[in-house]
Amino acid sequence: MSASASLTQDQVRRFIFENRPVRGHWVHLESAWRDLHAHASYPKAVTELLGQAVVASVLLAATLKFRGTLTFQLQGNGAVSLLVAQCTHDFRVRAVARCDEAAVQVLSAAGEAAEADAALFRRLTGDGGLVTVTVEAEEKSLRYQGVVPLSGASLAESLEAYFASSEQLPTRVLLRADEEHGAGMLVQKLPTAEDSGVQAWLGAQRGIARLRSGRGLREHSIEELLQRGFPGHDLRLFRGAPVRFECRCSEGRVAGLLRALGPEEVRDVLREQGTVTVTCEFCHRPYRFESVDVDALFADADGSDASKSIH
Repeated sequence: MSASASLTQDQVRRFIFENRPVRGHWVHLESAWRDLHAHASYPKAVTELLGQAVVASVLLAATLKFRGTLTFQLQGNGAVSLLVAQCTHDFRVRAVARCDEAAVQVLSAAGEAAEADAALFRRLTGDGGLVTVTVEAEEKSLRYQGVVPLSGASLAESLEAYFASSEQLPTRVLLRADEEHGAGMLVQKLPTAEDSGVQAWLGAQRGIARLRSGRGLREHSIEELLQRGFPGHDLRLFRGAPVRFECRCSEGRVAGLLRALGPEEVRDVLREQGTVTVTCEFCHRPYRFESVDVDALFADADGSDASKSIH
């Protein structure tokens, strides 16, 4: 592998330890992550936690063979009550967070002063929370759900606990995110009846520990990270798959929702507010309908010849 390889945006890539029962996945997000939260205004700590959840959802989806949607959900009783990140089999992502913004700001200030990331995570999410992974596959309408208690001092440790409990796969995870980037790496020991994978798995864990202590997960290419984290191991790196943001909302869907409400209710809102605005609960994109747009929505019902175009 060449250390001179450039960092590729918005990709997930798989790697394996040659002839050993250890596999890994790496993901790096830039424009997909920025597009995802472009219309949201979360506090910094929530943005970072949500970015980690998005990265986690991609890593989870990459470990599976399915067609459908994977949902990674964290429910807590702290300042952040809910994180939901969804990733499809072809790596289209979307996500949303629910939080008490005032409480988050107070906790963030205290956490920065004390430089206690672990304590901040637990105060943000509370105690007694749950991590839920749901897979809704297209084939035969299959649906799988795994639920584990929120554990550890980070989202990465909670994901490791999920794999240990629900999948019985020893797993180590790194997750990083800020407002501009998201990145993560996962290594797993696969089931085997032989002892040949023990040393490789020990090496994989040491490699994750090396990368965890550094700050380059978002800045370096996968080739550089593998060389830095796992020197001396024979690794095979596979071609990457693109990751992109895609929400299911659309102007057509919103128009259908307004038509279902009926002309009287929609026009009442128009009279009160001057425009009708519907905001997507996932991506927070606002859809605004002026008077002419509302007329177009209900032109058939009114028997008028108003324009069908929506602005």
